Amino acid sequence: MIPQVYIVGSDKGGVGKTTVARLLVDYFKKNCRAIDTEDKIAGGVLKRFFPAQTELVDLEHTDGQMQVFDALKGSPVTVIDIKAGLLTPTLRTLAEIGFLDKVRAGSLRIGVLHVLDGSVTSLAEIRPITDALQGATHYLVRNNRADDLKWTAENGIDVPRLATRAASRVDEISSGFSDFVTNDDESETLRGLVKTWMGRVFAGFDASGIGAV
Repeated sequence: MIPQVYIVGSDKGGVGKTTVARLLVDYFKKNCRAIDTEDKIAGGVLKRFFPAQTELVDLEHTDGQMQVFDALKGSPVTVIDIKAGLLTPTLRTLAEIGFLDKVRAGSLRIGVLHVLDGSVTSLAEIRPITDALQGATHYLVRNNRADDLKWTAENGIDVPRLATRAASRVDEISSGFSDFVTNDDESETLRGLVKTWMGRVFAGFDASGIGAV
């Protein structure tokens, strides 16, 4: 099986990229390795929700890059939550170490889930990121703060707003979304809201071709 790497990020902060990364880890279930690059935050961010399968890595330095990219064959899917401002540098790094050459040769698949919030600053990232991809697949993700952003992109993915009470409860107990849905100790109403919301997002993942080799 060709190793798959999904990089979730944005060069602008506060766009909801970690929510998208959490959804992606749940989408692949236990069949993926998760990488959290928020190494300056105690305990990380993504790692708080998936402690057993998440590594906290400083991807700005060579040791961290080796820890992540030298081990890709050990897992069929790797999900990387890129901290704000690190998306373009990460793509440059992948080009420098030859991994985008592997994509063009068909021995590695890399998908970039580029999270947008509809602001001018966020939308201005699209062209530079597209230019840096060099064969990787560019998925544009519209989060719930960009409801007025009209899609024309073939690989556009919607992440609608999760009900505030449900989102707050999942965050409060540091749970993965799938684990929350199956937790009988939690409210059936909140679990139902999360399950329906996840289903909509996962249908978008399916339609965009994420996970297909």
